[in-house]
Amino acid sequence: MLIFNHSSFLTFTLTGIPGLESQHLWLSLPFSSMFLAILIGNGAILFLVATEPTLHSPMYLFLALLMVADLISALALLPKFLCLFWFNDKDITAKACFTQMFFIHGASVVRSALLVAMAFDRFMAVCEPLHYNTILSHSLVGRLGLVALAKGVILILPMPLLLQRLTFCHVVIPHTYCDHMAVVKMACGHAIPNRIYGLFVILLVVGLDLLLIGFSYGLILQAVVRLNSRDTTCKALNTCSAHLFVILVTYVPALFSSLTHRIGHSIPPHAHVLLANLYLLLPSVLNPIIYGIKMKEIRHRVAKCLCRGPA
Repeated sequence: MLIFNHSSFLTFTLTGIPGLESQHLWLSLPFSSMFLAILIGNGAILFLVATEPTLHSPMYLFLALLMVADLISALALLPKFLCLFWFNDKDITAKACFTQMFFIHGASVVRSALLVAMAFDRFMAVCEPLHYNTILSHSLVGRLGLVALAKGVILILPMPLLLQRLTFCHVVIPHTYCDHMAVVKMACGHAIPNRIYGLFVILLVVGLDLLLIGFSYGLILQAVVRLNSRDTTCKALNTCSAHLFVILVTYVPALFSSLTHRIGHSIPPHAHVLLANLYLLLPSVLNPIIYGIKMKEIRHRVAKCLCRGPA
């Protein structure tokens, strides 16, 4: 039966994790724990950066923006996800589906753009330390944040707009959220522009952003090699370590998820969906932990707040 998406009453059905529907209640436990960890971890970092004047340097302002992107991604995904797993609430209207898609994918693009900005921040800290505070002013940080936001909106907004022009033969989406490619596969045909645009966004975001990050770290490595002092070299590399860990946590699951959607036809459907969810949630869970462990200032502030708590 054909269902025309120009009807304002079109409703999709999310199945959850294909083949594991009977285990949804148990699977909700680790996912709800991750959601709680995201709220507490990212919220704590944001609170520290907002309330501690010593953490108002460019590096921590970029980190705060990254935490905001992580929170938006989680808040767009998990409420419907948990309703599906806890209450078997599978239906989602087309408008709600496209809105969720916009915020989830938009937050991912913003996160990637912020990682590029943070790579530039590390380049300035290592290669141009004397001009660091002069060049990376608060106004520049704000402008780079707006550029990251604009990039997310401009690149992702066409996705739901293009989907609104399609005719859908199926409404049962074998997924836990409205992933772009999962919704495109519901169309009857003529979805080639959607597929091409989705691939274009991935290549532009992941390809270009990784290229810029690699270029920044190439210059950083070149500068570090020239340092004569071993202690100075270790200190310079240590300033970049947290950012490098976050890059790995962000891009490796993203690449795996994207590749399995397009060429991993032999991979079970539940593996596709689990990878897609981990790609969204894992960075948001691990980012506060990585920066909390690696950044001395954050460790000290957390310890100070904990010691002050009982009093």
